[in-house]
Amino acid sequence: MIFSKYSNTFRWILIIISFVIVSLILWNTYTFFQNFKQEERTKMKIWSFSQQELAKSSDLEANIGELPMQIIQSNKTTPMILVNNNGSYSYNNIDLEKAKDTAYIKSLISRFKEENKPHEIKYKGRVLQTLYYGNSPLLNKLKYYPLALILIIVLFSAVIFFFYRSNKNAIQNKLWSGMAKETAHQIGTPLSSLIGWTELLKTENVDPDYIKEIEKDISRLQTITERFSKIGSITPLEKLDIINETKISYEYLKTRSSKLIDFNIETPNGTLPVLLNKQLYSWTIENLVKNAIDAMKGRGKLSLTILQEGDYIKIRVEDTGKGILKKNFSKIFEPGYTTKKRGWGLGLSLTKRIVEDFHNGKIKVYKSEINKGTTIQMSLRSA
Repeated sequence: MIFSKYSNTFRWILIIISFVIVSLILWNTYTFFQNFKQEERTKMKIWSFSQQELAKSSDLEANIGELPMQIIQSNKTTPMILVNNNGSYSYNNIDLEKAKDTAYIKSLISRFKEENKPHEIKYKGRVLQTLYYGNSPLLNKLKYYPLALILIIVLFSAVIFFFYRSNKNAIQNKLWSGMAKETAHQIGTPLSSLIGWTELLKTENVDPDYIKEIEKDISRLQTITERFSKIGSITPLEKLDIINETKISYEYLKTRSSKLIDFNIETPNGTLPVLLNKQLYSWTIENLVKNAIDAMKGRGKLSLTILQEGDYIKIRVEDTGKGILKKNFSKIFEPGYTTKKRGWGLGLSLTKRIVEDFHNGKIKVYKSEINKGTTIQMSLRSA
């Protein structure tokens, strides 16, 4: 209970702690890199001093010991180029084949200048040689370590994000299904009572036309109950003619809509079998048609077209309404998104769920122009 109440606070505390830890790791890595670089520079100073001592010993013809030579020979990692004052040069820890190319040596000198400040080897106030050196392989690897660490952190964060998002979607889907089942159950109780009362009215002296209208409403409530029952569970699909099923739902809505709307339907000849759930598919047509009617504010032209393209059946619902901005093409299918003053923004999100989750199809805004109209397209695989 306490965790649930303060879950958002705990989440932010964990994020802040993680950020602090990552910052400390990166700072520690940067500090270590700089210290290691300074040690490399100190090592190269000692190497330069040894080279200078060798120059002295040659000039004085004195034996100063083997230590300078050992120091010079001990460096097996740091790439370096020693340029004499007459323009000649020697190198160490550089690829022998590439070193034969003068242009390559010049490019290395330029790169080494950027990486480290050159050392001047002097004797009697005169510069005899200049040492250019680059970063050792270990230092280069260490240089990219923070980038690798950041990449790992980004990937780890992405995994956590997608896990959290999928978990959140799973909870929402479970809640959605639970609400749908509960709605079907709640409607079922008074519906059973209405059916009983209708049978009782048939025995009384009541106008049969009234009873027929009541039975139509009861039939409608039964359809709605069945829809909610199926949306909350795994629904079986059966091979049905999508043309016939579309016409049934379309004509039903046509007879109950404004006479100021010009309804039109275009379908191929023959039949087009598709694996459908009858009740849920009729719900998608109803949602798309009602949404189109709302977009036209009850006046305009509404066209429904069915066509086959390869293995897919395309159902397009076109209106002459206010249109949709391109940036909102995907948003209109998100739960809660609506442009109406009164509305929950669930119609198109529910339609998307039925088409994609239950029928393995696709739905999208096929095209739309502001103040000209919108076309929504469903795609279902033919059976």
